Amino acid sequence: MEEFKDSPSALVADVDCTTGGKDLCEKHKVTGYPSIKWGDPNDLKDYNGGRSFDDLKTFADENLGPTCGPDNLDLCSEEEKKAIKKFMKWDLDELEIQIEEAEAKVTSVEQKAQKEVDKLEGQVSGLQKKIEKENKKKDDKIAKEKKDSNYKYLKLVQASKKPKEETKEEQVEKKEDL
Repeated sequence: MEEFKDSPSALVADVDCTTGGKDLCEKHKVTGYPSIKWGDPNDLKDYNGGRSFDDLKTFADENLGPTCGPDNLDLCSEEEKKAIKKFMKWDLDELEIQIEEAEAKVTSVEQKAQKEVDKLEGQVSGLQKKIEKENKKKDDKIAKEKKDSNYKYLKLVQASKKPKEETKEEQVEKKEDL
């Protein structure tokens, strides 16, 4: 983190989500630890790359820096510029209302998706229990069949009656004796 200490455009920070940083982690939807987020502070993305310093440094060098926004219109596409200019004309209350509406839609999508995921996970859990139950029944039946047929002793007697297979060393010794 020392490498980015005085950077005017990059912040590298360590946040403890179990204590003082809990609100910040909730705001940015940090659910697993450790997590690495990157990008615009208002729209952070999950980082899923390597965790070594060299991996992180390479990623930062290639992906972090100024991005399209009100302060960097020259980095924006024509479509992005048009949207930003439109929003710049709005007052703060209008922006906040639109943001709340967009966040409500996103939350609704997340909740519907999570409900479906939870339902599927329940089905998977139920199927796993059925599989375990069937495997136990199968294993019990196999054990009973082997016991009832004296399978263990059948195999032992069979092994005792087969001619002993020579090891490779024994085969080599015989060839040398010839």
